[in-house]
Amino acid sequence: MNHSFLNKYEEGESMRNKIEVNNLNVSYYGSQALKDVSFSFDTGKLIGIIGPNGAGKSTLLKSMLQLIPKNSGHITIDDQPIKKIRRKIAYVPQRNDIDWDFPITVKNTVLLGTYPNLKLFHRPKKSDKEWALHCLEKVDMLDYQNHQIAELSGGQQQRVFLARALAQQADYFFLDEPFVGIDVASEKMIIKILQGLRDEGKTVMVVHHDLSKVEAYFDELILLNKEVIETGPVKKVVQPEIMKQAYSMDFQVMNLIGAKV
Repeated sequence: MNHSFLNKYEEGESMRNKIEVNNLNVSYYGSQALKDVSFSFDTGKLIGIIGPNGAGKSTLLKSMLQLIPKNSGHITIDDQPIKKIRRKIAYVPQRNDIDWDFPITVKNTVLLGTYPNLKLFHRPKKSDKEWALHCLEKVDMLDYQNHQIAELSGGQQQRVFLARALAQQADYFFLDEPFVGIDVASEKMIIKILQGLRDEGKTVMVVHHDLSKVEAYFDELILLNKEVIETGPVKKVVQPEIMKQAYSMDFQVMNLIGAKV
């Protein structure tokens, strides 16, 4: 197959603009989940969202993508509102947000990723099906193409959903806790693919909980505890005096024990 990976549908220059969030506020049942969240990042980066349990990490991702309502705030990517570029965005939800009992095969799950690029009322063509299989091969799940998604392990399921995101030919990838409950081999494969996407000029934003790996995995970080504590390059954010503002436990002790939060 001669497709250049992630450039099947259209060629185009890598966008080097910005993801911008301004004064984002989100509440659940009268309780504030996010307060005046603002940040700006150049695109073409691998960005981690970290913070303690209940900090609003998943809420931030979902509200940015308009999957849950916000009270106020303004989100743009490359100076465009999300609704204008939704086709360019791929989202991988938390595993516990997915109905694993839904009867669908691995191959058809990944094929769903091609739908945003199809014309209205058109069905996937042979080339789309070949592309879906190529994406499955990329995550080493081609041999499982005819299995039901519910039959797979946690790591295998996460690989399949990453393949679905790759099949979409997106420019922006948002993943919510992709490494939770998966095996070490799957985690290594997934982060390698995400770093490869970044190297191709794609933008990747990941909700993450394992502090011991942030320096190896990410270019930039958002440290969150309902409001932004700090943003920027990893070495700027991962400083004991800054991290202690978000986490109640002493950060140096947390790092020594490889804390996951």
